[in-house]
Amino acid sequence: MALVLTTVLAMSATTAIAAAQGGDEKPEATEIGITDDEIRIAVIADVENPLAPGLFQGAPKGVEGWAKNINKNGGLAGREVVVDFIDSHLSADDSRNAFIKACSEDFAVVGAAALFLNNVDDIEACVDKAGQATGLPDIAVVTTEVVQQCSPTTFGINPPTIVCDTKDDHPQTYQANAGRAYYYQKEFGKDLHGPYLFSADIKAANNANRASMTPMQKVGIEADEEVDLSARAPQSEYTPVVQTMKDDGSNYAQSGLSFNSTVSLRKEAKLQGVTDPDIIWDCTLQCYDKALLEQGGADVEGQYVSLLFLPFEEANTNKELKTFLNTVGRDEADGFGAQAWASGLLFQEAVEKLVDANGVNGVTRQGLLDELNKITAFDANGMIGTVNVAERTPSPCFALTQVKDGKFVRVTPTKKGTFNCDKKNLQRVELDLLTG
Repeated sequence: MALVLTTVLAMSATTAIAAAQGGDEKPEATEIGITDDEIRIAVIADVENPLAPGLFQGAPKGVEGWAKNINKNGGLAGREVVVDFIDSHLSADDSRNAFIKACSEDFAVVGAAALFLNNVDDIEACVDKAGQATGLPDIAVVTTEVVQQCSPTTFGINPPTIVCDTKDDHPQTYQANAGRAYYYQKEFGKDLHGPYLFSADIKAANNANRASMTPMQKVGIEADEEVDLSARAPQSEYTPVVQTMKDDGSNYAQSGLSFNSTVSLRKEAKLQGVTDPDIIWDCTLQCYDKALLEQGGADVEGQYVSLLFLPFEEANTNKELKTFLNTVGRDEADGFGAQAWASGLLFQEAVEKLVDANGVNGVTRQGLLDELNKITAFDANGMIGTVNVAERTPSPCFALTQVKDGKFVRVTPTKKGTFNCDKKNLQRVELDLLTG
């Protein structure tokens, strides 16, 4: 009797979910990756690799955490969300093969972070259940190659710096958030200058560094030198960088490489006695990692880290952020995970709008792409700065933190749970970074 009662209750719950998300319509297998009881999505990310082990491990954790949470609350479109993680291993071949696999097995890709995705032919030509080449929806966290950034099937939580209409021009137009430069000038004066360090491992990553850092220079933080360095560079390769800082009297420095580059730079600076508290040590998302604190220790004290999402330390100010941290676990959470969670929310918003318009059996890849092309103001329930997803425009919003006593502490804006979203933060520059 107990078993029968449990079964009846379970069936009733399933019926209630379907009714809430599509009237009395019974979910059916409407698309590749969609059955009557499941929606399969893929998260493709560079995790296991020799160059930067564990690089984007936060991405699958973030997407899996989002799926766990939504399934706990009734699922999506009357179905359970199932996540397939495919490791792209910092490999162009593995990245392409991962998307080919996802095309044949999954409804969409959510939370992608594959640096070497330099060919999107298979993604754009991906056929749906009806055999039409609608393309595979790609809701990405990290994109570096222009072919992916400007693809009609890609929608980024972090939209590309390139203005896609100019990708075939010489020079191209880029836009990036340089809001923190205004804060630095207000606090430390207008005469700011120092080295900018770019990735030497991937041309697309080098271009991305230049596109995001040149707007900082436009605002007024001049470059004493621009240096290309490998993510595998030992601390000794930072010796001439710090020596030049001493020679030029630099009061600013920024590395666009992974957080370990900033650790090496700061350790070398301390070794050479470059410890003036008025030097601005600048970094962005990649440095918001407990590993920076653990590996850098006292040497990274004072480090500035700019964010496009709310600091984890402010979980009590935002319900979505708190849910993310509680689900993923504070020890497992990082910046890429937060944005991967947000990519899940973007997917959810588009699917729910699709269900509202067409019912639970109106969920198709083409429909998803159409809905994503309508979302011009997305903020993951206040967890991230507002992004124009459809028009691929970066957010002007940011929050600046600083390492103080071994912790990330908000600096500006001073009110917790908020962002500085001044329109002037988004600066445009012209650079000729693309050949052909």
